[in-house]
This record gives sequence, C-alpha cells and structure tokens, in this order.
Amino acid sequence: MIRSLPNQPAYIAGYRLYIGLYFAFLFAPLLVTCVLAFNDSQFPALPWKGFTLEWFTGALPHRMGIFHDRVNLDSIWASVQVAFWVTLLSTAVGVCAAFLFEQEHFPLKGLLYFLMLAPLVIPGVILGISILLFANSLGLFVENRWGIDVGLLRPGFWLVVLGQFSFIATLVTLIVSARLRKFDRTLEEAAMNLGAGRLAAIWFITLRFLRPAIVGAAAVAFLMSFENFNTTLFLVGSETTLPINLYLQVRDGSTPVINAISFLLIVGTSTAAVANLYFSRRQV
Repeated sequence: MIRSLPNQPAYIAGYRLYIGLYFAFLFAPLLVTCVLAFNDSQFPALPWKGFTLEWFTGALPHRMGIFHDRVNLDSIWASVQVAFWVTLLSTAVGVCAAFLFEQEHFPLKGLLYFLMLAPLVIPGVILGISILLFANSLGLFVENRWGIDVGLLRPGFWLVVLGQFSFIATLVTLIVSARLRKFDRTLEEAAMNLGAGRLAAIWFITLRFLRPAIVGAAAVAFLMSFENFNTTLFLVGSETTLPINLYLQVRDGSTPVINAISFLLIVGTSTAAVANLYFSRRQV
C-alpha cells in the first residue's frame, strides 16, 4: 500500500480483512487455550462448563493444579536450568563469534560461516539423532579404551544443553553481528588515541553499543531453549523438560492443567518480550 496515492474502497476493505484474518489465525488458538485454563471440566477442551481456578490451585487427586503438581513443576525447573546454561554459553560464544566474523582478514571465513549456519537448516530431529549417536559412540570408545565412564556423553541434562547450544549459538551470532555491522570503528580508534587499551575500548565502547542486541539475543536464546522439542527429545534423560513432559501428557491423555501451564507461559513470555522491547528501545 502506497500511502501517498489514493486507494479504492475495495482494496482498503480487502487489506483490512487480510490483516484481521492473519492476526486471528495467529492469536485465536492462544486465546482459546487461555480461556480453557479456567474451564470447570476434566478434559482440556470444549464445551465450557463454568469458571474455576482449581487447575492452578487445586490439590485434590482428581484436580491437581499446576502449583501442586510436582511432576510439571520439576519439568518447568529442568527447562529453566537448561535454558539458563544454554543462554549463558550461547551468548558468550555468539558474541565472540560475531567479533570474529566481522574481521576483514580472517582465513577460511566463508567456509566457517557456512558451517556455522548448517545447524539452522538441518531439521531438529536429524540434529538430535546425530548428536546422540556421536555422543554414544564417543562415550563407548572412551570407556573401552581407557575404562572411563563419561557421564556428559550419556542422555541427560548436559547433553541437552550441548545439543541446544549447537544451533542456538548461531542465532545469537547472527543477531549480534547485525548490530555490530552498524558500529562506527572510529569510536574505538578515538578511545585508543585518548589512552584506552584495546580491551578497555571494547568493554566501554563496543560492548555498550552492542548491549541491546546482546540482551535481545540472550532473551531469544532462553525462549528457544525453553520451548525446544525436536532436538531435546533424543537427548533428554530421566529429568524431562517441560515440552517433553507436555507431549507425554497430551499423548496419554491429560487434564486442563496443560492449559493452565500454557496460560502461565503465554503471560510470562509476553511480559518478558514487552519488557525486553521497552528496555532495548531505551538503551538505543
């Protein structure tokens, strides 16, 4: 739509209809899930049978709310722990990689950049299976050769962290690199001409300029790790993350407590996204 030119009423009506249908398609399922979190029914679906908070606060055997559901709470805590370490590692490595790939003279830069992007185009299922087979093969080799049992190479918490880190670090790199390309290098040169060292110039000038991108990339990394399913499914051990736990509950049949969990996640992630957008704009 060209704002400076007049548009036909039919075009404007069609444009508005398209926008309305687009956002309805995006948000209608989320709205239905949020409403059903308060449905007084034993099934996580319609029809509506009345309003209740028991799927949040209930402590009865047949109505166990999320705040008393130890299995779901443990899976949420496991997802938070995994997301924390993935975010920490991905942010640290991604920022360093962004600096590395923005160097003008960097041997094999094109090849390494292509290899860095490869995990993003490989399906998560294939990535999870590949990491699992590699870890098992390496673990068996080390155990047979030196008699050492490496717990890190068995399905479990740290293998999930490494599996998610393998592709989330790439996203952090791309986000930080996009902002780093806008950086004026003469600011660093001016700081060093005034007596600052190389590390001091990076710390006080470059990283301060990159702060909004780093914070945004960390937020994206945390959310992607928290909700990851495809890769995690093959690497998880006895401590299941929330997406895996929800999948098992939906497959075997569950109560509206899964809607209550979804409601809390929707509200939490939306609040975090709005807060991140607000503070990022203030820092720009």
